[in-house]
Amino acid sequence: GSESEGQQYIIHGGKTPNNELSDKMYVMSVVSKNNKKVTFRCTEKDLVGDVPEARYGHSIDVVYSRGRSMGVVFGGRSYIPSAQRTTEKWNTVTDCLPHVFLVDFEFGCSIAYILPELQDGLAFHVSIARNDTIYILGGHSLTNNIRPANLFSIKVDLPLGSPAVSCTVLQGGISVSSAILTPTSNDEFVIVGGYQLENQKRMICNIVSFEDNKIQIREMEPPDWTPDIKHSKIWFGSSMGNGSIFLGIPGDNKQAASETYYFYMLKCAEDDVNEDQKTFTNSQTSTEDPGD
Repeated sequence: GSESEGQQYIIHGGKTPNNELSDKMYVMSVVSKNNKKVTFRCTEKDLVGDVPEARYGHSIDVVYSRGRSMGVVFGGRSYIPSAQRTTEKWNTVTDCLPHVFLVDFEFGCSIAYILPELQDGLAFHVSIARNDTIYILGGHSLTNNIRPANLFSIKVDLPLGSPAVSCTVLQGGISVSSAILTPTSNDEFVIVGGYQLENQKRMICNIVSFEDNKIQIREMEPPDWTPDIKHSKIWFGSSMGNGSIFLGIPGDNKQAASETYYFYMLKCAEDDVNEDQKTFTNSQTSTEDPGD
């Protein structure tokens, strides 16, 4: 949102506790903030037009052009059409069609765009919004079961009339799904985690930098991963902003009933000696169910 509105957060899709997918869209904003508590307001947005179907593993970003803003929904997975959902196939998912949805939050309408450069469905990709452009990196295509080294830019022009949406295929992409992206500055991001194969974590990290509206992706020195992290089959986490990442792995469950997780804080710090050299430090906490 603009400065006058304060910060706004857009929430869309995901799985409900009943394992159903949601097509709802919410706008969340901070109403008041003091040293004791923060109060949020969450408003459901009813959409008309080409409403994005219920999905997960997609991206939603906001682009800015000519003083206007729009939400952009792309990718993800959905359940197969209800007519095909038999008991055996009830939880079968499929790639959503690779349409780009422009969502106007002010008027509550949505338009789908079909771009010839986007041929295959994609989920669990990385998206970076920069002014009027969104960059799509990596992702997983369920149809082909591949993680193509994608790098697309989707540019949105918002004149007073109809929006114009165009896509450019760029070189120098990376193959990764479910990666975590965190900003280290206005023009630089770090990509950590994710998978390069179904059962193979991606241990290398990347720096994504922007200069004169050009994107560059290069490898960076990964952290000194602990043996627990190295040997864990799965990992998950989230950006905490400013080059910090919250990373979790399941504990070694000796008791079937207990669920233990180990959490790590990864901090990407610049070395004062050499500005290009970025290093990770990590610290660990664990959480266990009471009664362990």
